[in-house]
Amino acid sequence: MTFLQHLKQFGIAIDQVVNTLLGGYADESLSARSYRVAKKGYWYAKMIEWIINLLFKLFQDDHCRKAYLSEIENRQLPPEYRK
Repeated sequence: MTFLQHLKQFGIAIDQVVNTLLGGYADESLSARSYRVAKKGYWYAKMIEWIINLLFKLFQDDHCRKAYLSEIENRQLPPEYRK
């Protein structure tokens, strides 16, 4: 793994820890959780999703939805663990 890949993995780990501390699932990113909960109609999740998407706008459109789909499709797993 390159240094940038390690740095990305570290960021994902911090993201998942923060999500867990806020009551989310341990293996779910805050972005994916925001999208999942916003789909249920909760205003606070829609607001958090909007903020996260705004922060990631330069890198990826509709970041939270794509993070959610990544979780559903197990794309966040190492290649050895994917189906």
